[in-house]
Amino acid sequence: MTAPGPGHGHGPDHGYLLDNQQSEAGIRFGALAELFDPGTFRHVDRLGITTGMRCWEIGAGGPSVPAGLAARVGPTGAVLATDIDVSWAQGAANEVVEVLRHDVAADPPPPGGFDLVHARLVLVHVTDRAEALRRMIQALRPGGVLLLEDADPGLQPLLCPDESGPEQRLANRLRSGFRELMAARGADLAYGRTLPRLLREAGLDDVQADAYFPIASPACTVLEAATVRQIRDRLVASGLATDEEIDQHLKNVATGRLDLATAPLVSAWGRRP
Repeated sequence: MTAPGPGHGHGPDHGYLLDNQQSEAGIRFGALAELFDPGTFRHVDRLGITTGMRCWEIGAGGPSVPAGLAARVGPTGAVLATDIDVSWAQGAANEVVEVLRHDVAADPPPPGGFDLVHARLVLVHVTDRAEALRRMIQALRPGGVLLLEDADPGLQPLLCPDESGPEQRLANRLRSGFRELMAARGADLAYGRTLPRLLREAGLDDVQADAYFPIASPACTVLEAATVRQIRDRLVASGLATDEEIDQHLKNVATGRLDLATAPLVSAWGRRP
């Protein structure tokens, strides 16, 4: 539904709502890559990530970001891609990309120091966000850059910002139910907007941020259908929607005539002194 994230798939009944192991996860990763990779790499390139550098990609989910980082650092660089569930990221492994199972909030940071630490749609789902952020910064070498990208559903809560008819109203009601499920599992629906302040408070320099969200995109349609199928049982079990409503919504989405948005993706970055 929204852009909650590729990365941290916990068990089915606690932690992360959208488990990496479900078949829809691969579809979601592809749609998220289409929607957000261009912005991620615009930031990566502006931050000067280039040949020979070391990068840590946290909550990698699918292979697209590790592969893009590997293309930039080249054979003399290194990319470490980590996740709690690495089944979807494994395809990115090669001479430059190492894929490891790792819990950013619980496991020690990888040694060696990184020029870039990047996490997209990860921290919003991590219970101990403060500890995860501390470990990310600890992993930076002096002068290294942290790039965090997280959704802020509270800034723009609607699936259909142009609520022009019953199909759009149903879509927005189901989106509201999805947010309730996320919040019940500890997701912070207003986390994205806090990133610049958190990076400054953590002692990083040159902190900046921007935000992006598509309002109508074929990838949003793909993402919505896969997400609803992934969580439909929980929506029904929680009394947030009926099977009939979900079936109707999926039919409406399949027409391609709904203008579907995502939550804003806030990107914030800063440099370790």
